Amino acid sequence: MPYLVSSDLPQQSAGERFRALVERGGIARLPGAHNGMAALQARAAGFEGLYLSGAAMTASMGIPDLGIITVDEVAFFIRQIARASGLPLLVDGDTGYGEALNVMHMVRTFEQAGAGAVHLEDQLLPKKCGHLNDKKLAAPNDMAAKVAAAAKARRHLYIIARTDAAASEGIDGAVARAKLYMEAGADAIFPEALNTAEMFREFAARMPGVPLLANMTEFGRTPFFTADEFEAMGYKMVIWPVSSLRVANKAQEKLYATLKRDGSTEAMVPEMQTRAELYDTIDLAAYEALDASIVATVVPEQAV
Repeated sequence: MPYLVSSDLPQQSAGERFRALVERGGIARLPGAHNGMAALQARAAGFEGLYLSGAAMTASMGIPDLGIITVDEVAFFIRQIARASGLPLLVDGDTGYGEALNVMHMVRTFEQAGAGAVHLEDQLLPKKCGHLNDKKLAAPNDMAAKVAAAAKARRHLYIIARTDAAASEGIDGAVARAKLYMEAGADAIFPEALNTAEMFREFAARMPGVPLLANMTEFGRTPFFTADEFEAMGYKMVIWPVSSLRVANKAQEKLYATLKRDGSTEAMVPEMQTRAELYDTIDLAAYEALDASIVATVVPEQAV
């Protein structure tokens, strides 16, 4: 039903719903959704939570993932995804867009936009995708201060601290940072760019009782594992951050090449979402019915 009807909206906050998804058992499967349409399609496929990737977001804007977008630009994406799907959304908060006060502003803005969770990373600007080389890390205590600021600012937002330390400081360094971030107020930990099943298992074994998030990105350092395999290794959440954008971009590339070659889109029609399928996905009929059900306001005639 349309999000415009208040009775159709969730009664719990997005943060509370995200926490319940993580704590109910099993592994929370959070596919990336880079816009409202992707969110609707993920929900239709049966997913109960979503992820908004900074890499997918910036790529959809035609710019690289170097921490150069603003809090308000991210909030625009959060609003459309949360509004379209109604699902609890985990958002990539990069480095927090500054220091402690900036992190607090980010948390409040993201909550108000409809986010259920955010992850905050311990890189320095210009930050990089976690699977690239030459990442520069913040001092552990500086990152812990950001986590504490986020925890102080939130109402219900679920806070995940991401550490990129495994590549430069090894598992020992990543675990030490993770423990410090949990003490500072994080709800869960995201160890980025682990590259073997043994590393995933060891990190989980050394963080007993702590909810952990795994990143299953394509073309990165992590080999392919299924959600069930991550669960067996001790993880409570898994994201596929850029998959929806990669598929959409490849399809668009083929469309434009075909149109340039043929001067027509006819050859691409079998690969297109039909008009009927589009209208069904966005629930056009329900919006039209809602509009027709509303009685027009009649202004009374002024008494003489």
